[in-house]
Amino acid sequence: MIAVEATIARLQTARELLLAPYGLDESTLLKALKVITQHRVDDADLYFQYTRSEGWSLEEGIVKSGSFGIDQGVGVRAIAGEKTAFAYSDDISEAALLDAARTVRTIAAAGQSRRIKVDAHRVAGSRSLYAAFDPIASLDSAEKVSLLEDIERRARAKDPRVSQVMAGLGCEYDVVLIARADGTLAADVRPLIRLSLTVIAEQNGRREVGSSGGGGRYNLSYFTPEITQKYVDQAVHAALVNLESRPAPAGEMTVVLGNGWPGILLHEAVGHGLEGDFNRKGSSVFSGRVGQQVAAKGVTVLDDGTLPDRRGSLNVDDEGHATQRTVLIEDGILRGYMQDATNARLMKVRPTGNGRRESYAHVPMPRMTNTYMLAGDKDPQEIIASIDRGLYAANFGGGQVDITSGKFVFSASEAYWVENGKIQYPVKGATLIGNGPEAMTRVSMIGNDLALDSGVGTCGKDGQSVPVGVGQPTLRIDGLTVGGTA
Repeated sequence: MIAVEATIARLQTARELLLAPYGLDESTLLKALKVITQHRVDDADLYFQYTRSEGWSLEEGIVKSGSFGIDQGVGVRAIAGEKTAFAYSDDISEAALLDAARTVRTIAAAGQSRRIKVDAHRVAGSRSLYAAFDPIASLDSAEKVSLLEDIERRARAKDPRVSQVMAGLGCEYDVVLIARADGTLAADVRPLIRLSLTVIAEQNGRREVGSSGGGGRYNLSYFTPEITQKYVDQAVHAALVNLESRPAPAGEMTVVLGNGWPGILLHEAVGHGLEGDFNRKGSSVFSGRVGQQVAAKGVTVLDDGTLPDRRGSLNVDDEGHATQRTVLIEDGILRGYMQDATNARLMKVRPTGNGRRESYAHVPMPRMTNTYMLAGDKDPQEIIASIDRGLYAANFGGGQVDITSGKFVFSASEAYWVENGKIQYPVKGATLIGNGPEAMTRVSMIGNDLALDSGVGTCGKDGQSVPVGVGQPTLRIDGLTVGGTA
């Protein structure tokens, strides 16, 4: 539900942190926007941000590092046609703000864009998907270290072959304030936590790695013994499985992808190609294909920034628009793209709440939030049993994709060779190679076990990183190329 009232308390927090200490108020914001719009522009905004972050890492039972930082500043943007002028400052003052406004307005000094009338601010409606607390303060330093020490002890106790354990904890308290030339005033208070665990297991001179972790927009009480035990079990399991792995076969074969985090392949191979900027410029393989069949029937892909407490969720995006649940592909048919304000205006569609930026020092662009495929009706065991000879990729490591061609390369961090419908043995070194849109047309079975990742995703684009979520059910893809080591 979207409500103006949901923003009021967050707006007050933003005023107290980002305006009042520097002698600013909303009349100052109006003044800066009026400076920009003295020339003809299509859009303009101010983005204030205060970020407090803390991190801890533990290795071999010893605290290896502890960090604490505060960053704050303001980004000022003017847009005329397809051109963007942007300036930022870590000095939040009226003089710096007006200087940045005068700098960016020059982009449209001789332009033919419309002149914007700057109105008095109105509070934008937003969502209430997570509590507006500071997660850093939810445990003291000793308790944070104790949490990591407990995880390390349990990982070592899990199996005598575990030789090394590395654990890390990160917390962030992020407050943003957005003022747009159309009168929109929006704010958000964004908590974010993440716990990561890596174990190394050794046997007969062989060493293998397993990792796990999770988090979201919670305070640190989220990491209960039950939750952290799952991370321990998953990381140790992955390392021990890889100790028994054999070289992966190579060639074209049937591949089954596990549920949850393997949705990172969907994110990279399909999701980026559905972002508005690539499609407006015609550089995506999906450009101009709305209404066309781009995936197998049964494939429905969403981007949803409205899921409570999820790592990729936002009450408002970084342009002040409420986030949405956007259907990208429905039963194999392309329905639309993810849009920020600029690309939506140029493509004559509405923004979808996907305008995101890494910080006040970066310009926003269309980015994913939580991107996932809906479940089908097949039992996961039935899908694996359907393989004559092929690969079951239960989990993934890294990967990359070429947006223009759709070609991707992904490495499986946990995979198994399957024959006659039965898992035979774990394999190592399996690399999936293919074309994202083409792979989506080869989906032949979709599981009923949709799962989202545990809260660890970070997406990079044009040098900017933002937190995201991914997910999918178990999938069977026919005729996918596997680059192996055998």
